[in-house]
Amino acid sequence: MPQSYIKRILDARVYDVARETPIDEAMLMSRRLGNRVLYKREDLQPVFSFKLRGAYNKMQKLTPEQLACGVVTASAGNHAQGLAMAAQHMGVKATIVMPRTTPAIKVDAVRNRGAKVVLHGDTFDEASVYAQKLVAEKSLVFVHPFDDPDIIAGQGTVGMEIVRQLQRPLDAIFVPVGGGGLLAGVAAYVKYVWPETRLIGVEPEDAACLQLALRKGRRAVLPEVGLFTDGCAVAQIGKETFRVIRTTVDEVITASTDEICAAIKDIFEDTRGIAEPAGALALAGLKKYVETTGVRGQDLLAIVSGANTNFDRLRYISERTEIGEQREAVISVTIPERPGSFRAFCSALGRRNITEFNYRYSDAGAALVFLGLSVIPGGTDLSDLLSSLSEQGYATENMTDNEMAKLHVRHMVGGRAPADLTDEVVFRVEFPERPGALLRFLSGLGQRWNISLFHYRNHGAAYGRILLGVQVPRAERKAFRQVLDGVGYPWWDETANRAYQLYLGQPQNGVDGGS
Repeated sequence: MPQSYIKRILDARVYDVARETPIDEAMLMSRRLGNRVLYKREDLQPVFSFKLRGAYNKMQKLTPEQLACGVVTASAGNHAQGLAMAAQHMGVKATIVMPRTTPAIKVDAVRNRGAKVVLHGDTFDEASVYAQKLVAEKSLVFVHPFDDPDIIAGQGTVGMEIVRQLQRPLDAIFVPVGGGGLLAGVAAYVKYVWPETRLIGVEPEDAACLQLALRKGRRAVLPEVGLFTDGCAVAQIGKETFRVIRTTVDEVITASTDEICAAIKDIFEDTRGIAEPAGALALAGLKKYVETTGVRGQDLLAIVSGANTNFDRLRYISERTEIGEQREAVISVTIPERPGSFRAFCSALGRRNITEFNYRYSDAGAALVFLGLSVIPGGTDLSDLLSSLSEQGYATENMTDNEMAKLHVRHMVGGRAPADLTDEVVFRVEFPERPGALLRFLSGLGQRWNISLFHYRNHGAAYGRILLGVQVPRAERKAFRQVLDGVGYPWWDETANRAYQLYLGQPQNGVDGGS
């Protein structure tokens, strides 16, 4: 029974290496959601993850003979760092098998703790099979990352701290789920002390092994596991963790990649800490719970479980954040292919903040624009805008939930100029990144010349940058440059740029851009 874990958790030895982490009130999220939102900051552990607790507690339970053999584990990163630090502290040799897909920051952190790293397979499960092979070959002691009573008890000290620090029951606690060690430990303790508190597990949509097990009534293996939330990329829930979870957990929620990215931003705005995807998973579930249930005035806690992510991954996270928060929409709009149509279209959008504007001339009839723009989340703002554009004669399609559009097409809009496009000149333009600047620029150009290429993306910088193609007869180019000067933004003529000639202009000198 889960009650048997209470003594295990109370006796768990973790504080030789782990620290009692604070619970922070998330002021911005509390105000936005109409509930008191709290963060349990496990990202502040010495290895930036809760995993240190379970790993050290397990090491403390091994016999001297077992420790002398050395330990081995398989991990996507956080358990690896926890075990490496525990082994270093105790003077024990550690071998860590990690999937080749593990972020470099986690691999480097494990090596820096003195452990031997073996990269094998693309998933945790492939790494785990290889680790078991090393157990047989080298007589190493396997330390499971989640499916072990001592590991579960060590992670359960997170729940013990929550109860001690807050001293009164919460309405709900949200816990990220990979193999289930943290959820099992926290749920076993909290449900015993606060039976009225809802325990809610949160999984990535593309790694929902607990939901699969609950649906089938038994443990099952996912045919495929997404790797974005690498700290929770597990194909099958643990045997022991599932035994505990199925009697202590009230609900399991899944979160999409966009929702997780939005939660990373939310945590940053409240704490200035950067959570890894698995670290923000609980908050993504908390937000979804509030949205679907409509609860108000409750005390809700999300465990921020880790902060081990590659810096270069933040580029992707930032790109997906606004859509995940439903603050950005992506739409396709058809406008007339004639001078002045871009300005008229921007006027129809009003003062709305445009985040992306991609277009390439294709024929003389109509222009297709790939557009990103800010919207107000949780209401009818986007549907109202689409209706308004339709009433003004614009054909629109909502691409906000189209994965191919968001991942690929937005970067591919364009291509070479068609054969019937004449007199194209290309310019780069810089303007202050503020509402209305883009409309001011288009208004300054007037309606004399037709725009044939347009690329703009708001990257959060102080200045926006546009790549602009315009059909300007040779005799009128001096006049066009004077108009650009009159607009008042810095500009550069890129018509002779080799990159433009090779990939965007009309084929020249036998170069046709491929078959």
